Amino acid sequence: MFDFLSDADIYLKTFWYVAMPVSLIFILQSAMTFIGIGDMDTDHDTGGDFGHADSPMELFTLRNMINFLLGFSWGGISFFNTIDNKFLLVTASVGVGVIFVALFFYLIQQFRKLEEDNTFTSQAVINQEAEVYLRIPAAGEGNGKIQVSYNGAVHELVAIAESDPIATGDKVLIIDVLPEEIVLVRKV
Repeated sequence: MFDFLSDADIYLKTFWYVAMPVSLIFILQSAMTFIGIGDMDTDHDTGGDFGHADSPMELFTLRNMINFLLGFSWGGISFFNTIDNKFLLVTASVGVGVIFVALFFYLIQQFRKLEEDNTFTSQAVINQEAEVYLRIPAAGEGNGKIQVSYNGAVHELVAIAESDPIATGDKVLIIDVLPEEIVLVRKV
């Protein structure tokens, strides 16, 4: 199968012997990532989160090593017939490996920009209008429910009136959030 390597230069053999297992590992890593089986960068790697390396040790993860070796080996194979000087060949291959790692960091950074925190908190709807869903009795006589739209989703909250009772369907303004996530409202 690999008879072409029997008479090949030692540099070319080395690039191929690195490229074969690293390519297989890369394919397995990618498939596992897309399937959602798991992240191959676990705590034994340094526990680093490669998306935002806060310390230099987070650069040295299994995934980054695979990316570097993938670029290094395939860069060496690609440039082998083009660059005759072996020192320049290895230097170019190292450069391609570094570019692969940098490209991976760039892609992760771009994906992180797409993250959005849509966690709902009652504090976020203060000073917003809402609609009474269940009648709200007068202050101190109980509570009702309101519906408020926030980030494209409708949320139902327990509410108490500031003073007078408020009928179902009336518009209210959310004034404050009390303990136990109960909102204080006033009729608009």
